[in-house]
Amino acid sequence: MRRLISSLLLTGLFSSLAFSHGDNSHFPKQQDIVVKTTKVNGNVYMLQGRGGNVGAIVGPEGTLIVDDDYKAVSQKLAAALKELGSDKPRFVLNTHWHGDHTEGNEFFGKDSTIVAHINVRKRMMDPPTIFGQATAPYMPVALPIVTYTESLSIHINGEEVRLVHYPSGHTDGDTVVFFEKANVVHFGDTFFFGRFPFVDIDSGGSVQGLINNIGSLIQKVPADAKLIPGHGPLATHADLKNYHAILVETSKIVTDAMKAGKSLEEIQKAGLPEKFKEAGSGFIKNDAWIATIHRSYSKK
Repeated sequence: MRRLISSLLLTGLFSSLAFSHGDNSHFPKQQDIVVKTTKVNGNVYMLQGRGGNVGAIVGPEGTLIVDDDYKAVSQKLAAALKELGSDKPRFVLNTHWHGDHTEGNEFFGKDSTIVAHINVRKRMMDPPTIFGQATAPYMPVALPIVTYTESLSIHINGEEVRLVHYPSGHTDGDTVVFFEKANVVHFGDTFFFGRFPFVDIDSGGSVQGLINNIGSLIQKVPADAKLIPGHGPLATHADLKNYHAILVETSKIVTDAMKAGKSLEEIQKAGLPEKFKEAGSGFIKNDAWIATIHRSYSKK
């Protein structure tokens, strides 16, 4: 059974990227998965397995994690968390609903309280058809049981963990998590380090919304904060500003061409400047990113 995305097929241009649930045949065997743990600041850590980056705060009042990777990573992630204090988190926060950040809910939901924006629960209960493919609802144990609409704080281990909703960006249920005392921010997929992002238009995301959200966060996030992106290495405020510039500049190139009457195919043939070669080296290539911008702004 596949839950989220078997392949990115937007206008036939996306390279393959699996966000499956239940079928992890495309992954290495569990014994081949390595979870890397990095201390970020204070008692906040970043753990990296196969999917989205996981954040964790540990202490005598229990463990809280942000996102929980793919199902295939769950046992290895639990083992890594046990080394930090406990393999059974008290809380699991979901930054959005995609499987590379939430498949572990099925494993951790038996012992943990899952928290997310209300739209995440709605998407999990009634997933949209993405690229023409129907997806199955999440099991009850994997659903968020605490939801919020604008912001929510959890106080644990002397830290205020603040969840803030940023609408219509990567999806319509995006949460950015602020560890106030530790001066650490977990962005989920609101921030792809140095790469073109996946904007899930079918789940209420938009390129302009993402640009607006990142612009707002640049003003809000302290200059010396340590940033955990949804994908990629630990980042800085300067990295966030660079990411914003990539989004703004490439979107302007595409929308200017659209205003000039160019077709999607013509814009893709013209391509993007060489300076964006590295940004297009991730799983979202240049043609796919151009198609995303074109589709997002065409919806207006």
